[in-house]
Amino acid sequence: MSSPRDVLDALIAAHTSVSARAALDKACDEVSAGVSATRFCSLFSMQSRSAGRGLLEPTDAERDAAQSALPGWEIELWTKLEAVRVRLILARTDLAEDAGRQAIEELFRFADQGELRALYRSLAFLPAGERFAWQAAEGCRTNMLDVFTAVACDTPYPRVQFDDVAWRQMVIKALFVGAPAWRIDGLDERLDDELARMALDLVEERRSAGREIQHELWLCLGKHGGDRAIAALESELATENTRGRRAAAYGLARAGADTRLAELAENEPAGPVADAMRDALGGNCARTVFRALDPRLEN
Repeated sequence: MSSPRDVLDALIAAHTSVSARAALDKACDEVSAGVSATRFCSLFSMQSRSAGRGLLEPTDAERDAAQSALPGWEIELWTKLEAVRVRLILARTDLAEDAGRQAIEELFRFADQGELRALYRSLAFLPAGERFAWQAAEGCRTNMLDVFTAVACDTPYPRVQFDDVAWRQMVIKALFVGAPAWRIDGLDERLDDELARMALDLVEERRSAGREIQHELWLCLGKHGGDRAIAALESELATENTRGRRAAAYGLARAGADTRLAELAENEPAGPVADAMRDALGGNCARTVFRALDPRLEN
């Protein structure tokens, strides 16, 4: 099985320019030989000169390789620059030692927004990852959507390292800032009664204010929340919000309310909501089904 470093090497070889690879190779050689904290920060920042800022645009096989190397690692939305910067971090030979930890902390101290994204993406690959839980918690407090998404989404780090309180706060924060909650690794496995309560409180707050419910909120219930959750889902299905109604159909299936969903489906006219109901009744209701509801991915 390939290591995450091997996967990064293959991605960089396939998706970056010759000059970018040459610059990275030279920087990695220098870092692995040992550099000062100041020089490490400079090399990390300087990768923007050659790497480019476009998406990697990995193939399905490359995405599968990443998932195999580190379950929960999704590279679909990684940029070339992020891949290069993470690979540079992994060139350090002292990451398990205090010197390595201090070097990463120094990067965090001076990082700009783009550098923060790469740093947060790197956390899942670092030994003794719990040492960086404080930095991850800081990232979850930001209102910069792209930085928060780098902390919370497409990575196993929160699933592995966050306690229940930090985990719930991160999921609810994703709803507030508009991050793609369906991309949170481990979400289905870490649903619980308290998270459902927090989500349902948010439903009531938004309805009292006459505001639309974020469709991804219905991901946060599962089989938790009892009658209150079922009532909230049915209320959403009674609205005219097509995206929300589709999400609520999946929510009912995720709650195990297939019988009620089947009853509602009988009276639903043909269209996207009926299609979602039929899909959900067929058992397709894991968090990733919400990809089809993500407005960011619509053409």
